[in-house]
Amino acid sequence: MPLLGEPSHVKLTESMRSLPSALALNTTLKAILVISAHWEAPNFNVITGNNVPLLFDYSGFPPESYKFQYTPPGAQTLAEDIVTLLNNHGIASKQITIQDRKGYDHGVFVPLMCSFPKADVPVVQLSLKQGLDAAEHIAVGQILAPLRDQGVLLYGSGMSYHNMRNFMGGSSGNEESVAFDTWLHDTLSLKNVKERLEQLSQWEKLAPAARRCHPREEHLAPLFVIAGAGSKSDDVVTRTFSGEVLGQKVSSFAFGGGSGGGGLTKSEL
Repeated sequence: MPLLGEPSHVKLTESMRSLPSALALNTTLKAILVISAHWEAPNFNVITGNNVPLLFDYSGFPPESYKFQYTPPGAQTLAEDIVTLLNNHGIASKQITIQDRKGYDHGVFVPLMCSFPKADVPVVQLSLKQGLDAAEHIAVGQILAPLRDQGVLLYGSGMSYHNMRNFMGGSSGNEESVAFDTWLHDTLSLKNVKERLEQLSQWEKLAPAARRCHPREEHLAPLFVIAGAGSKSDDVVTRTFSGEVLGQKVSSFAFGGGSGGGGLTKSEL
């Protein structure tokens, strides 16, 4: 919808296009690690390469939406570093090929085509792990946090609200989306990092209308990783987008500016 110019996504699309300037990204940006809501695997798998195809994992859209092209360079050393970091901390991870994963899903290429249209920054994709355990994904983010010192942007691609029935004109959920969004913002703004991550890991229990806003949490899970990676005590948490998409309140958040530098973002699709 952002690439097709869907009116309900205009403000969100604008925020993704302005993301590099909003995060003050410059020549220190060496690579982008994307965690997308649209790839779950038995373990935390990694894919990269110079000619990774696009996976058009959707249906019912106009013909032009199946002709997009986006071919960023790969980052093999970064992919290997990610696998090593996770395995060394007891988290099973491996790099796979396009024979096992047919390409970058739309959770990768849509936001990157908006934010980095030149496709000149190397890209690596990390899967979510099946089960979507919040604490485990937060821990993975904490393990990967040192990548920020190497000029890697960690880009979480999901959505802060994701109830498709309400998006598509079903029962109203706007008040619930506002309440959930307020809780999410307040939680991520907590100065005590330990408390912030503990509350986020218990989102299902603590957030208002949690399961009505996320009947399944795959679109929230990328934020778990990003929040873990952005958990230095002096990191600044900012909301880079706040608005409505298809009648529901959604937000994007960035973590950065701490002693490790680097920007981390949570972006909606």
